[in-house]
Amino acid sequence: MILPKVRDLRFVTIRRGGTLTDADHRLLALWAASCAEHVLPLFESVRPSDPRPREAIEHARAWVRGEVKMMAARAAGGHAMGAARDLRGAARHAAYAAGQAAVVAHVAAHELGAAAYAIKAAQAAAPAGQGEAAGRLECRWQRDQLPEAIRELVLDDQRLRNDICWSVFDC
Repeated sequence: MILPKVRDLRFVTIRRGGTLTDADHRLLALWAASCAEHVLPLFESVRPSDPRPREAIEHARAWVRGEVKMMAARAAGGHAMGAARDLRGAARHAAYAAGQAAVVAHVAAHELGAAAYAIKAAQAAAPAGQGEAAGRLECRWQRDQLPEAIRELVLDDQRLRNDICWSVFDC
């Protein structure tokens, strides 16, 4: 479970009764796509002929540019998560990160899912005994990618949801 039981109105667009601007929604999607893309090679090294996670990341970015509708991005996210189902470890987490990135178009709060799964992928790919350090390094890399306009929002979200996101944001 990566979503809170009660929706945080900061991740609901203004037109739907929340406080999230469309511009910030798009920034969240781009950041999530970057987090997922950073670990995508962990999936592609295991399944080089399966394009679904890469396509999900591309759909997230295409949604930001207005080239695809939310439902297409959401569907691509579901397909990426389907690519993960029979896998384990880093490849599975990387595919889930891509899927979560694409569904940010539908629910902005999935931004943290993309980041958390990317950190889990980095942890799983690390040599024995180095997973925690690899996770902290990935977490710090992600934070370095945060646009200033959404930085405090995401960092606060990480603090609030760290416990339901496997405590991966302790970096």
